Amino acid sequence: MSEKIENISEPIDILEDDPPPPAPPKVGFLPIETNWFDRLFISVVIWVALSLFWFRFVEPLGPSIWISNAIALALAVLIITKG
Repeated sequence: MSEKIENISEPIDILEDDPPPPAPPKVGFLPIETNWFDRLFISVVIWVALSLFWFRFVEPLGPSIWISNAIALALAVLIITKG
């Protein structure tokens, strides 16, 4: 038993008094600091603006509004996850 104790070079601290270092802030592509709700709100505003633009300029040419909704959904997923 004493041989095992003598072979230990440094004592092992089980309880650390120092708090862990803070995590680095997540950096996204949006130029402002946001949380998930801010990014959701930005996505909804973009969806409404894209829908209005689509109704005015693109839908008279023939494409359905569902294409606009698919684009807005893809943008929302990108903004919420990576923004």
